[in-house]
Amino acid sequence: MQPTIVILGRPNVGKSTLFNRLAQRRIALVHDTPGVTRDRKEVTARIAGRDVTLVDTAGLEEAPPDTVPGRMRASSEAALRGASLALFVMDARAGITPADRAFAAWLRRVRVPVLVVANKAEGRAGTTAAMEAFELGLGDPVPVSSEHGDGFGNLHDEIAAKLGPAPEDEEEATEADRPLRLAIVGRPNAGKSTLLNALLGEDRMITGPEPGLTRDAVAVQWRDSTGGEVRLVDTAGMRKKARVQETLEQMSVASTLAALKEAEVVVLVLDALLGMDEQDLRIARLAEREGRALVIALNKWDAVEDRNAARRRVEDALMTSLAQSKGVTVVPLSAATGRGVDKLMPAVRATYALWNRRIPTGEVNRWFEAALARHQPPLVDGKRIKLRYATMPKARPPTMVIFGTRADVLPEDYRRYLVNSFREHFTMPGVPIRLQLRSPRNPYAEDEG
Repeated sequence: MQPTIVILGRPNVGKSTLFNRLAQRRIALVHDTPGVTRDRKEVTARIAGRDVTLVDTAGLEEAPPDTVPGRMRASSEAALRGASLALFVMDARAGITPADRAFAAWLRRVRVPVLVVANKAEGRAGTTAAMEAFELGLGDPVPVSSEHGDGFGNLHDEIAAKLGPAPEDEEEATEADRPLRLAIVGRPNAGKSTLLNALLGEDRMITGPEPGLTRDAVAVQWRDSTGGEVRLVDTAGMRKKARVQETLEQMSVASTLAALKEAEVVVLVLDALLGMDEQDLRIARLAEREGRALVIALNKWDAVEDRNAARRRVEDALMTSLAQSKGVTVVPLSAATGRGVDKLMPAVRATYALWNRRIPTGEVNRWFEAALARHQPPLVDGKRIKLRYATMPKARPPTMVIFGTRADVLPEDYRRYLVNSFREHFTMPGVPIRLQLRSPRNPYAEDEG
């Protein structure tokens, strides 16, 4: 029996938009007017590698039971019975409301695992605002933008962790046997489909000199040279946003973005003759923002005359513009001739292993103490920041949490120092590393000012 995931929250926080995004198709009616959704909507969706029953509910409101809002709330509460997981949605822009606190208190009494989804968390400011949801007492919030699709890679990972492993009677394979989700992305005519054909050893995809032949994301189940299963997805080329005007191309780009966010490893295909331009960097930054592991395939390498210069230009661009994933693996190859293609999947597997790596707390703290000894945190407003200990609660991507007094005001350059030091010490090139800072809550903060 497949698990049931119920989406809950007060009106107009973006539940139906989240529902449509997770279902990967427009099912629920979405509008700015609160209370558009009045009845539960159900759909079978593929989330975190499993088939689940996804349920959209009406907004939770305090109201008498004989009123329409009261009956809507009763319907939402009924949906929670027998659920495997509740996604409690809050509006990161609006912050925590009294209604959010009341419903969070109710959810803490219900014997259903809860995951807080901080919606409308676009950009750095939105992500910071989402952290306010910690005070709900329902665990770490997951910042997302249902409208733009930001953060959904992390959301799928957190849902997978909450649901736990699939039971043996489910057809789903165990984590160890589950296919590696690999997406091939890049600009039009970079050679993505040719590369997929070269990996498969057959002309599976239509190829040619004309850009834009691939219009939709196409998934292929494949077994690589290691014997491991791979879910390989070829995607449509991504042009600059200003050039994407036709509806069909807009849909193609949307499909590509969805494939990237569902992937575990992203192979960015570059045309070695053209080098790495701003659009390639945008795609790489998107992969990094979603926490996906990244490998660069430098295609058409056989046509490059000065190979040292070509490789140096790509590596310089990565060094200056993609510092958060420092050390990304670059694999020169020719998809048309097959030369160098055999080196791509070993690089993917190695990067994937780093992305999955979990380091014990003892080792993390030994590194942390040494890093502090080399370079103490600077003074901020004349006051010392005291960082006490560190841990790595999860991988996929590697995430470290540092606890200390006034840790939340730690300067950005010192944060980069910690991330780079962590990456160098544990030899983790080419994967995004998340840094979270936690400070003890001041019980008198609300009384100040």
